[in-house]
Amino acid sequence: MDDKAEQLSTTSKYKSQFLANMSHELRTPLNSLLILARLLADNSDDNLTEKQVEYANTIYAAGNDLLALINDILDLAKIESGKVSVEIQETLFGDLENYLDRSFQQIAQERKLDFRLHFDTGLPRAIYTDAKRLQQIIKNLLSNAFKFTERGYVSLNVSVVTEGWSSTETILNRAESVISFAVSDTGIGIAKDKQQIVFEVFQQADSTTSRKYGGTGLGLSISREIARLLGGEIRLVSEVGKGSTFTLYLPQYYLNNYTSPSDDFSKGDRDRVSHRLNLRESTLTKNWRSTQDSQSPTENERFLLLSEKAIEDDRETIQKNDRTLLVVEDDLNFARILLDMAREQDFKVIVVTHGDAGLAMAREFQPAAIVLDICLPVMDGWTILDRLKHDPNTRHIPVHIITVKEGRQRGLQQGAIAYLQKPIDSEALSEALQQIKAFVERPLKNLLIVEDDEMQRQSIVELIGNSDVASTAVGTGATALEAIASNRFDCLVLDLGLPDMSGFELIEQIKGRLNLNYLPIVVYTGKELTPQEETQLRRISEAIVIKDVRSPERLLDQTALFLHRVQANLPPSQLKMLERSQQNDAVLANKQLLIVDDDVRNIFALTSLLETYQMQILYAENGRDGINVLQNNPSINIVLMDIMMPEMDGYETMRNIRACSQFKSLPIIALTAKAMKGDQEKCIEAGASDYITKPIDNQQLLSLLRVWLYE
Repeated sequence: MDDKAEQLSTTSKYKSQFLANMSHELRTPLNSLLILARLLADNSDDNLTEKQVEYANTIYAAGNDLLALINDILDLAKIESGKVSVEIQETLFGDLENYLDRSFQQIAQERKLDFRLHFDTGLPRAIYTDAKRLQQIIKNLLSNAFKFTERGYVSLNVSVVTEGWSSTETILNRAESVISFAVSDTGIGIAKDKQQIVFEVFQQADSTTSRKYGGTGLGLSISREIARLLGGEIRLVSEVGKGSTFTLYLPQYYLNNYTSPSDDFSKGDRDRVSHRLNLRESTLTKNWRSTQDSQSPTENERFLLLSEKAIEDDRETIQKNDRTLLVVEDDLNFARILLDMAREQDFKVIVVTHGDAGLAMAREFQPAAIVLDICLPVMDGWTILDRLKHDPNTRHIPVHIITVKEGRQRGLQQGAIAYLQKPIDSEALSEALQQIKAFVERPLKNLLIVEDDEMQRQSIVELIGNSDVASTAVGTGATALEAIASNRFDCLVLDLGLPDMSGFELIEQIKGRLNLNYLPIVVYTGKELTPQEETQLRRISEAIVIKDVRSPERLLDQTALFLHRVQANLPPSQLKMLERSQQNDAVLANKQLLIVDDDVRNIFALTSLLETYQMQILYAENGRDGINVLQNNPSINIVLMDIMMPEMDGYETMRNIRACSQFKSLPIIALTAKAMKGDQEKCIEAGASDYITKPIDNQQLLSLLRVWLYE
């Protein structure tokens, strides 16, 4: 018996290693394909025809389809080998309904089908399960329904049920509440003798449907396995020519997946705690991964971890014209205070407690403003701010940082509207919310231009001016101070060469008068700055633009950032200038980057991407050579480190780099195609500063580089 158990363990280990290697071999060439296709599709040099851009977009889309297939295969194999972690959170049914409506309404219109969503009024507020896995199952079921339905309708009915699942499903049998998600259609239907086959890998009801409708047959197999993982089951009822109904049954509380509760934790205790759960992905993963034990926590431990009271925000009641504030804050007590005080300022409030959800909510809800903490689980506030301010769709959203960390100047230079350091009293918090409200209520933003040359003043007004900006242009420091005393400005463009005082003196006076209030200052000068002057200006201003042939584009870009202009509303000429300016990233330009990767295709793709941002690229094709390149080029600013390499893998290479005192603080971003459970922790333990999986998302990589290169 022991020999058999050991044999099974060895087999599982080999299977896991095979999955890791397969992931690497498949994702590595795909990584190059996607990076280069995206570069071509962006057509930043304007040298491709519309047809060529269309070809590049087609290649990129096909590559993503292939990536989805690879992910499906790996997903299924990881589930079977027990290598999938479950991350539990409170999933509001209102959020789920909105998400599915947005995801499938357009598909329904294109296919001329009726799409019906019905969430029963008797449903509780939320289900506590793995939200991403739940969405994955329902999307698979709905996608199949649309694929095999040519006329009629596709529907999803969600309700609380007391029966319908198999009698052998012990978890569902003992669950206090079971939710059913029934996806029905009027499609081709499935014959009775084929209804089990459709759940098998790479199988469909018959070979002709595969050719006619496409697909691999993996979706239902994965959905069935994920349902089991979450303690549920999928049942099928179908008749040829009349359609099908796939019903997913899940316990309302994923906690019921675990063994029956111990005697010292009574049902009454569980019931009281169950209604106070705030199941956050980060809470679970952070606590579980902080231990060496890979086993799941006991039910008692889970209840103790998840016994905080959930925050009931306004996301379910938000209407089209509501003024919405997104609060990204993992301190629940402070988040509740912000929630209550923001409601007093007539905001509808959404509260999230971890960084990746904050970024997703910002993109989804397009809030009027964001209050952002820096110390967040999953994704920190600096990364969120960077991603928001480099996305044309979210760049205009004012972000007010409230955090315990120091970094006021950094936050303001990256585009935050204000920065407060905790602890703060209620008066300061109330004033901050009032300022946010006042800012978002003013559609017209005010710009002050201080420039002694009249022709230059007028050209700046014409460059920046539009219906959303009112410009005031003055020629002296004294006039500027008078204007500031009598008007509220949202941004200041300042030339250093003034007739009555230096630009440095004017900035110091402005900062002194404004006290804690915030006015972003963009220095626009033709003066050749000494290193000392540049250092001083970076300390007291938000941006420096040196006058040259490309400076108007950069000036437009910086003022658009600090005025929080909606990029989509700008005229085409200004949009084109912004696109050119954003290819010249001051944080990335002239930085030395070392790529350590054994695949020359990846080196070529990454070099092609990063050289467009004026980065200087060095490379090595194995770990030993990478260490040699570093030692011979101590001015290297950052390293991209592949993990799976011959001779010396990325883990060993990073450990050796960190053993050298001169490289203790050198930023190293691990690049891996393995994407297996525990990889991130292994990379960090080996010395990585951060981690990104292949195929690499270009914008995610650029954001990580900016965050780690920021001085």
